[in-house]
Amino acid sequence: MKKEYDLIIVGSGLYGCVTAYLAHQVGWRCLVIEKRSFVGGNIRDEVREGINVHLYGPHVFHTRYQEVWDFANLFTRFNHFRYCPLARYGGKMYNLPFNMHTFYQLYGTQTPEEAALRLRQEQGIYPHPRNLEEKAISMVGRTMYETLIKGYTEKQWGRKTTELPPFIIERLPLRFTFDNNYFNDRYQGIPIGGYTPIVEKMLEKADVLTGTDFFEFRAQNADIADKIIFTGMIDEYFGYRLGALEYRSVRFETETLDCDNYQGNAVVNYTDGEVPYTRVIEHKHFEFGKQEKTVISREYSSEWAVGMEPYYPVNDEKNNALYEQYKKLADEEENVIFGGRLGNYKYYDMDKVIAAALEQLDRIV
Repeated sequence: MKKEYDLIIVGSGLYGCVTAYLAHQVGWRCLVIEKRSFVGGNIRDEVREGINVHLYGPHVFHTRYQEVWDFANLFTRFNHFRYCPLARYGGKMYNLPFNMHTFYQLYGTQTPEEAALRLRQEQGIYPHPRNLEEKAISMVGRTMYETLIKGYTEKQWGRKTTELPPFIIERLPLRFTFDNNYFNDRYQGIPIGGYTPIVEKMLEKADVLTGTDFFEFRAQNADIADKIIFTGMIDEYFGYRLGALEYRSVRFETETLDCDNYQGNAVVNYTDGEVPYTRVIEHKHFEFGKQEKTVISREYSSEWAVGMEPYYPVNDEKNNALYEQYKKLADEEENVIFGGRLGNYKYYDMDKVIAAALEQLDRIV
């Protein structure tokens, strides 16, 4: 008996939306099930005071992959925004990522040779760093670590840096040029008009159920589709039978201010440990807005508990080992494929999400 759908996609984040679009391109009938009341997951934005507000934190699209860039441009055009965050510590401002501007602001050095010498003088001797603190000091020295890394990182992860694994900071950009562009990728920008129209275009040919619990739906519609792509939490899929994986959650305090420019930059990180939030986002600067008012969001990192919205997997040794056990269970699931950052318990940039969805559907087809 022919089933009603070829594919059910659980979750309408970027991975689910890309998969739904690709599935339609090969002629598959697709149903997307979303537990939230809206589609788009954490890249969703909405217009306030004429400003596209990133509801779940700043999302800057960047990629070095031509195929991914071409795919994204099927649905939108991008502006020329470049992500150049600032850091605030002790009432002073510093450029990010760590570059010649930062070295000058911290040490007064003016040449790459001077900056490199100062860093060598500052660096601790940790040939085999045991934790994030030792790794950071071995990379950038104690002054930069204590000014720009320690407080921010401990707020973000809710743990002392001496309790965090060193790999978390291995990708920290460190440049001996006066370049404030955080990303090195060839293609960068913000979609003109926001991310929400993109996901809505991707889902145009799919059936979509919002505000729907997948597990309840499946219990009543067990034979409705041939295959399932599950982009939710892999441990939730299995009822947390092996225990819950750990995540970090995030909450935002967003307000409209009666001024046209609050901080002069899209993102300012607050690296003081005493400041409760990790950063302030001023949304209009992503699209060079000229509105008379502005919208800002203060971002707070928090521990996650079952029932809360998960943002970042805690990929330490304990959680990675638990994920591998869940992955073994997932491999035994017939006609169910796990994808996305929650399904794979892995942090993905947006371009990597698109690349993974393209590759995954190729394998399925």
